[in-house]
Amino acid sequence: MMRLLLVRHGQSKWNATRKLQGQADVGLSPLGMAQADALRPTIAKIGHCRAISSDLERVRETAHRIGADNPPLTEGLREIDVGDWTGRSIDDIRAEDETAYQGWRAGTVAPPGGEAWEDFVARVTGVIEAERHVPCENLLVVCHGGVIRAILQRYIGLDPAHIIPVAPASLSAFRLGMGKPPRLELFNYLPGNLDFAAPD
Repeated sequence: MMRLLLVRHGQSKWNATRKLQGQADVGLSPLGMAQADALRPTIAKIGHCRAISSDLERVRETAHRIGADNPPLTEGLREIDVGDWTGRSIDDIRAEDETAYQGWRAGTVAPPGGEAWEDFVARVTGVIEAERHVPCENLLVVCHGGVIRAILQRYIGLDPAHIIPVAPASLSAFRLGMGKPPRLELFNYLPGNLDFAAPD
């Protein structure tokens, strides 16, 4: 049995201004740093045998702040590439084409020049499948909101249209068991409070 501990990075500087970032290398905001720091005791209490991380700055910094020092970094866990929408305001994108934006959130539309959802899911789950061959009870995966939605679709069957954005510096967990279906154990946990308005 392997448990995946899925942590989204803390609020980034672009999350704070409601800009889509995709694979842009944006650091944490001061709030994002505090959010990651608040999650650290929870991660320490659970414990992990190893960790892996996206190579983008906001995730690397989150990994360090939650106690996963120097994890292997991989481009395979980067956020979905949003192409021409990179750096654009979510409000502007929605005003321009609400249908396209909602289709992107549902995994049925790729932004101009962006990554198709199916390709993204294959990229992300390729990383997880490689990790399954190395024994580990609690694998800490520090990544992005889209990555978590991709993993949940692949292993739990939750389509992105039916998954709320996970909150910054939140923890989700599920088990990958031998001979048993994957089971969701925890979703969108935040120490001390709940967040029903997480940014994309």
